[in-house]
Amino acid sequence: MALFGLFTSKEKDTLDRGLQKTKTGLFEKITRTIVGKSRVDDEVLDHLEEALIASDVGVETTLRIIERIQKRVARDKYVSPDELQYLLRDEIEKLLTENQSTDETLPFDFSKKPYVIMVVGVNGVGKTTTIGKLAARLKNEGKSVLLGAADTFRAAAVEQLTIWSERADVPIVKQQMGADPAAVAFDTVKSAVAHQADVVLIDTAGRLHNKVNLMNELTKIRQVMSKVVSGAPHEVLLVLDGSTGQNAFQQAGEFSKATQVTALAITKLDGTAKGGVVIGISDQFKIPVKFIGLGEQINDLQLFHRKEFVASLFRN
Repeated sequence: MALFGLFTSKEKDTLDRGLQKTKTGLFEKITRTIVGKSRVDDEVLDHLEEALIASDVGVETTLRIIERIQKRVARDKYVSPDELQYLLRDEIEKLLTENQSTDETLPFDFSKKPYVIMVVGVNGVGKTTTIGKLAARLKNEGKSVLLGAADTFRAAAVEQLTIWSERADVPIVKQQMGADPAAVAFDTVKSAVAHQADVVLIDTAGRLHNKVNLMNELTKIRQVMSKVVSGAPHEVLLVLDGSTGQNAFQQAGEFSKATQVTALAITKLDGTAKGGVVIGISDQFKIPVKFIGLGEQINDLQLFHRKEFVASLFRN
Protein backbone atom coordinates (compact mmCIF):
# COMPACT_ATOMS: atom_id res chain seq x y z
CA MET A 1 0.00 0.00 0.00
CA ALA A 2 1.51 3.32 -1.04
CA LEU A 3 1.87 6.08 1.51
CA PHE A 4 1.91 8.75 -1.17
CA GLY A 5 -0.38 8.57 -4.17
CA LEU A 6 -3.89 7.52 -5.00
CA PHE A 7 -6.29 6.63 -2.21
CA THR A 8 -6.85 2.88 -2.49
CA SER A 9 -10.02 0.86 -1.87
CA LYS A 10 -8.30 -0.86 1.05
CA GLU A 11 -7.51 2.49 2.63
CA LYS A 12 -11.11 3.53 2.06
CA ASP A 13 -12.35 0.43 3.92
CA THR A 14 -9.92 1.09 6.77
CA LEU A 15 -11.07 4.71 6.98
CA ASP A 16 -14.76 3.75 6.99
CA ARG A 17 -14.16 1.17 9.70
CA GLY A 18 -12.00 3.52 11.75
CA LEU A 19 -14.56 6.32 11.73
CA GLN A 20 -17.58 4.10 12.36
CA LYS A 21 -18.13 5.16 15.96
CA THR A 22 -17.94 8.84 15.06
CA LYS A 23 -20.27 8.38 12.11
CA THR A 24 -22.79 6.46 14.18
CA GLY A 25 -22.80 8.97 17.02
CA LEU A 26 -23.00 12.03 14.78
CA PHE A 27 -25.64 10.82 12.38
CA GLU A 28 -27.88 9.28 14.99
CA LYS A 29 -28.03 12.76 16.51
CA ILE A 30 -28.61 14.42 13.14
CA THR A 31 -31.35 11.95 12.27
CA ARG A 32 -33.13 12.69 15.53
CA THR A 33 -32.73 16.39 14.72
CA ILE A 34 -34.61 16.28 11.40
CA VAL A 35 -37.28 13.66 12.13
CA GLY A 36 -40.72 15.13 11.41
CA LYS A 37 -39.30 18.39 10.06
CA SER A 38 -40.32 19.74 6.66
CA ARG A 39 -37.61 22.39 6.53
CA VAL A 40 -34.42 23.47 8.26
CA ASP A 41 -35.29 26.05 10.90
CA ASP A 42 -33.63 27.50 14.01
CA GLU A 43 -34.64 24.51 16.10
CA VAL A 44 -33.00 22.10 13.65
CA LEU A 45 -29.82 24.19 13.63
CA ASP A 46 -29.77 24.28 17.43
CA HIS A 47 -29.92 20.48 17.51
CA LEU A 48 -27.24 20.24 14.81
CA GLU A 49 -25.04 22.51 16.91
CA GLU A 50 -25.44 20.17 19.88
CA ALA A 51 -24.63 17.13 17.72
CA LEU A 52 -21.41 18.67 16.41
CA ILE A 53 -20.25 19.75 19.86
CA ALA A 54 -21.01 16.26 21.21
CA SER A 55 -18.74 14.84 18.48
CA ASP A 56 -15.92 17.08 19.75
CA VAL A 57 -15.82 19.33 16.73
CA GLY A 58 -15.33 22.11 19.28
CA VAL A 59 -17.49 25.10 20.16
CA GLU A 60 -15.69 27.68 18.01
CA THR A 61 -15.65 25.52 14.91
CA THR A 62 -19.23 24.38 15.44
CA LEU A 63 -20.45 27.97 15.66
CA ARG A 64 -18.54 28.81 12.48
CA ILE A 65 -20.17 25.89 10.65
CA ILE A 66 -23.65 26.76 11.92
CA GLU A 67 -23.23 30.42 10.95
CA ARG A 68 -22.26 29.42 7.41
CA ILE A 69 -25.23 27.07 7.10
CA GLN A 70 -27.56 29.77 8.45
CA LYS A 71 -26.40 32.14 5.71
CA ARG A 72 -27.03 29.54 3.04
CA VAL A 73 -30.47 28.72 4.45
CA ALA A 74 -31.35 32.42 4.49
CA ARG A 75 -30.08 32.88 0.95
CA ASP A 76 -31.86 29.83 -0.49
CA LYS A 77 -35.07 30.61 1.46
CA TYR A 78 -36.02 26.93 1.66
CA VAL A 79 -33.72 24.08 2.63
CA SER A 80 -35.11 20.62 3.26
CA PRO A 81 -33.76 18.37 6.04
CA ASP A 82 -32.41 16.04 3.34
CA GLU A 83 -30.28 18.90 2.01
CA LEU A 84 -28.85 19.61 5.45
CA GLN A 85 -26.34 16.76 5.24
CA TYR A 86 -25.09 18.07 1.90
CA LEU A 87 -24.64 21.58 3.32
CA LEU A 88 -22.87 20.23 6.39
CA ARG A 89 -20.54 18.07 4.30
CA ASP A 90 -19.73 20.97 2.00
CA GLU A 91 -18.94 23.37 4.83
CA ILE A 92 -16.71 20.88 6.65
CA GLU A 93 -14.75 20.21 3.48
CA LYS A 94 -14.34 23.95 2.89
CA LEU A 95 -13.03 24.44 6.43
CA LEU A 96 -10.43 21.71 5.99
CA THR A 97 -9.41 23.18 2.65
CA GLU A 98 -8.96 26.63 4.19
CA ASN A 99 -6.77 25.10 6.88
CA GLN A 100 -4.43 23.56 4.30
CA SER A 101 -5.47 19.96 4.91
CA THR A 102 -5.25 19.30 1.18
CA ASP A 103 -5.13 16.10 -0.81
CA GLU A 104 -3.00 17.28 -3.69
CA THR A 105 0.43 17.72 -2.09
CA LEU A 106 2.95 15.24 -0.75
CA PRO A 107 3.35 15.36 3.03
CA PHE A 108 7.08 16.11 2.91
CA ASP A 109 9.48 18.01 0.68
CA PHE A 110 11.97 15.31 -0.21
CA SER A 111 14.11 17.76 -2.16
CA LYS A 112 15.57 18.61 1.24
CA LYS A 113 17.96 15.86 2.25
CA PRO A 114 17.95 14.78 4.93
CA TYR A 115 14.39 15.90 5.62
CA VAL A 116 14.30 16.32 9.41
CA ILE A 117 11.06 15.76 11.32
CA MET A 118 10.85 16.49 15.04
CA VAL A 119 7.93 14.61 16.59
CA VAL A 120 6.30 16.03 19.72
CA GLY A 121 3.35 15.08 21.93
CA VAL A 122 2.52 14.00 25.47
CA ASN A 123 3.19 10.48 26.70
CA GLY A 124 0.53 7.95 25.81
CA VAL A 125 -0.83 9.54 22.62
CA GLY A 126 0.86 7.02 20.33
CA LYS A 127 3.84 9.23 19.46
CA THR A 128 6.51 6.53 19.33
CA THR A 129 4.17 4.11 17.56
CA THR A 130 3.36 6.77 14.97
CA ILE A 131 7.08 7.33 14.37
CA GLY A 132 7.61 3.60 13.93
CA LYS A 133 4.71 3.20 11.51
CA LEU A 134 5.77 6.25 9.53
CA ALA A 135 9.35 4.97 9.36
CA ALA A 136 8.16 1.61 8.05
CA ARG A 137 6.02 3.14 5.37
CA LEU A 138 8.73 5.56 4.28
CA LYS A 139 11.10 2.61 4.05
CA ASN A 140 8.56 0.78 1.90
CA GLU A 141 8.48 3.84 -0.36
CA GLY A 142 12.19 3.41 -0.95
CA LYS A 143 13.34 6.14 1.44
CA SER A 144 16.31 5.67 3.74
CA VAL A 145 15.20 6.56 7.28
CA LEU A 146 17.07 7.20 10.51
CA LEU A 147 15.43 7.37 13.95
CA GLY A 148 16.67 9.46 16.87
CA ALA A 149 15.67 8.47 20.41
CA ALA A 150 15.75 11.90 22.02
CA ASP A 151 13.13 11.02 24.66
CA THR A 152 15.87 10.07 27.10
CA PHE A 153 13.83 10.61 30.26
CA ARG A 154 11.95 7.32 29.97
CA ALA A 155 13.76 4.06 29.39
CA ALA A 156 10.53 2.63 28.00
CA ALA A 157 10.47 5.26 25.26
CA VAL A 158 13.94 4.35 24.00
CA GLU A 159 13.15 0.64 24.24
CA GLN A 160 9.88 1.05 22.34
CA LEU A 161 11.51 3.07 19.58
CA THR A 162 14.28 0.48 19.33
CA ILE A 163 11.66 -2.25 18.83
CA TRP A 164 10.05 -0.19 16.08
CA SER A 165 13.43 0.43 14.42
CA GLU A 166 13.92 -3.34 14.26
CA ARG A 167 10.38 -3.93 13.03
CA ALA A 168 10.73 -1.30 10.32
CA ASP A 169 14.31 -2.37 9.59
CA VAL A 170 15.71 1.15 9.92
CA PRO A 171 18.72 2.27 12.01
CA ILE A 172 18.42 4.20 15.25
CA VAL A 173 20.69 6.57 17.17
CA LYS A 174 20.33 6.38 20.96
CA GLN A 175 22.23 7.02 24.16
CA GLN A 176 21.82 5.99 27.77
CA MET A 177 18.78 7.08 29.79
CA GLY A 178 19.16 10.62 31.11
CA ALA A 179 21.42 11.75 28.27
CA ASP A 180 21.00 15.23 26.84
CA PRO A 181 18.14 15.02 24.29
CA ALA A 182 19.74 17.74 22.16
CA ALA A 183 22.96 15.73 21.99
CA VAL A 184 21.03 12.71 20.70
CA ALA A 185 19.30 14.87 18.09
CA PHE A 186 22.64 16.37 17.04
CA ASP A 187 24.26 12.95 16.65
CA THR A 188 21.26 11.65 14.72
CA VAL A 189 21.24 14.44 12.16
CA LYS A 190 25.03 14.30 11.84
CA SER A 191 24.82 10.55 11.17
CA ALA A 192 22.02 11.12 8.64
CA VAL A 193 24.22 13.54 6.70
CA ALA A 194 27.18 11.16 6.78
CA HIS A 195 25.08 8.23 5.53
CA GLN A 196 23.00 10.35 3.09
CA ALA A 197 19.70 9.39 4.69
CA ASP A 198 16.53 10.75 3.13
CA VAL A 199 14.46 11.26 6.29
CA VAL A 200 15.24 11.74 9.99
CA LEU A 201 12.54 11.17 12.64
CA ILE A 202 13.39 12.56 16.08
CA ASP A 203 11.36 11.38 19.08
CA THR A 204 11.11 13.89 21.94
CA ALA A 205 9.98 13.78 25.57
CA GLY A 206 6.27 14.20 26.15
CA ARG A 207 6.20 16.18 29.37
CA LEU A 208 3.87 19.10 29.92
CA HIS A 209 4.23 19.61 33.67
CA ASN A 210 6.64 22.51 33.20
CA LYS A 211 6.00 24.56 30.05
CA VAL A 212 9.17 26.62 30.45
CA ASN A 213 11.37 23.51 30.56
CA LEU A 214 9.48 22.02 27.62
CA MET A 215 9.95 25.15 25.55
CA ASN A 216 13.63 25.40 26.44
CA GLU A 217 14.26 21.75 25.64
CA LEU A 218 12.51 21.81 22.26
CA THR A 219 14.21 25.09 21.36
CA LYS A 220 17.62 23.61 22.20
CA ILE A 221 16.93 20.52 20.10
CA ARG A 222 15.92 22.69 17.16
CA GLN A 223 19.02 24.86 17.46
CA VAL A 224 21.52 22.00 17.54
CA MET A 225 19.92 20.27 14.55
CA SER A 226 19.97 23.47 12.50
CA LYS A 227 23.72 23.70 13.08
CA VAL A 228 24.12 20.45 11.15
CA VAL A 229 21.40 20.93 8.52
CA SER A 230 20.27 24.43 7.68
CA GLY A 231 16.55 24.89 8.27
CA ALA A 232 16.17 21.74 10.38
CA PRO A 233 13.78 20.64 11.62
CA HIS A 234 11.83 21.00 8.40
CA GLU A 235 8.69 19.68 10.09
CA VAL A 236 7.43 19.66 13.67
CA LEU A 237 4.80 16.93 13.81
CA LEU A 238 2.48 17.04 16.82
CA VAL A 239 0.83 13.71 17.67
CA LEU A 240 -2.56 13.92 19.40
CA ASP A 241 -4.84 11.20 20.74
CA GLY A 242 -8.21 11.75 19.07
CA SER A 243 -10.03 9.76 21.73
CA THR A 244 -9.23 12.41 24.35
CA GLY A 245 -11.49 14.97 22.68
CA GLN A 246 -11.12 18.36 24.31
CA ASN A 247 -7.84 17.37 25.98
CA ALA A 248 -6.37 17.12 22.49
CA PHE A 249 -7.34 20.77 21.92
CA GLN A 250 -5.52 21.73 25.12
CA GLN A 251 -2.40 19.80 24.14
CA ALA A 252 -2.38 21.41 20.70
CA GLY A 253 -2.49 24.80 22.39
CA GLU A 254 0.34 24.03 24.80
CA PHE A 255 2.68 22.63 22.18
CA SER A 256 1.91 25.46 19.77
CA LYS A 257 3.13 27.84 22.47
CA ALA A 258 6.22 25.73 23.18
CA THR A 259 7.37 25.27 19.59
CA GLN A 260 6.35 26.00 16.02
CA VAL A 261 4.09 23.06 15.19
CA THR A 262 3.75 22.66 11.43
CA ALA A 263 1.68 19.47 11.08
CA LEU A 264 -0.61 17.14 13.04
CA ALA A 265 -1.03 13.40 13.34
CA ILE A 266 -4.25 12.41 15.11
CA THR A 267 -4.30 8.84 16.43
CA LYS A 268 -6.73 6.30 17.90
CA LEU A 269 -9.73 7.48 15.89
CA ASP A 270 -10.94 3.89 15.51
CA GLY A 271 -11.78 3.56 19.20
CA THR A 272 -13.78 6.74 19.70
CA ALA A 273 -16.88 8.66 18.69
CA LYS A 274 -14.87 11.89 18.97
CA GLY A 275 -13.51 11.93 15.42
CA GLY A 276 -14.87 15.45 15.01
CA VAL A 277 -11.75 16.57 16.86
CA VAL A 278 -9.89 16.34 13.53
CA ILE A 279 -12.10 19.09 12.09
CA GLY A 280 -12.00 21.31 15.16
CA ILE A 281 -8.28 21.20 15.82
CA SER A 282 -7.42 21.81 12.18
CA ASP A 283 -9.78 24.79 12.11
CA GLN A 284 -8.88 26.31 15.46
CA PHE A 285 -5.11 26.10 15.14
CA LYS A 286 -4.80 26.47 11.34
CA ILE A 287 -2.34 23.57 11.29
CA PRO A 288 -2.70 20.95 8.55
CA VAL A 289 -3.56 17.39 9.56
CA LYS A 290 -1.14 15.14 7.67
CA PHE A 291 -1.76 11.73 9.23
CA ILE A 292 -4.53 9.89 11.05
CA GLY A 293 -4.28 6.66 13.04
CA LEU A 294 -7.10 4.18 12.57
CA GLY A 295 -5.88 1.02 14.28
CA GLU A 296 -2.96 -1.06 15.48
CA GLN A 297 -1.71 -2.41 12.16
CA ILE A 298 1.17 -0.70 10.39
CA ASN A 299 -1.03 0.28 7.45
CA ASP A 300 -3.60 1.87 9.78
CA LEU A 301 -1.55 5.06 9.82
CA GLN A 302 -2.95 6.91 6.82
CA LEU A 303 -2.00 10.02 4.96
CA PHE A 304 -4.88 12.39 5.66
CA HIS A 305 -7.10 12.97 2.62
CA ARG A 306 -9.62 15.63 3.57
CA LYS A 307 -12.07 14.76 0.78
CA GLU A 308 -11.99 11.06 1.65
CA PHE A 309 -12.27 11.81 5.36
CA VAL A 310 -15.38 13.94 4.88
CA ALA A 311 -16.85 11.48 2.38
CA SER A 312 -16.38 8.67 4.89
CA LEU A 313 -18.14 10.64 7.63
CA PHE A 314 -21.19 10.97 5.40
CA ARG A 315 -21.11 7.49 3.86
CA ASN A 316 -23.80 5.06 5.01
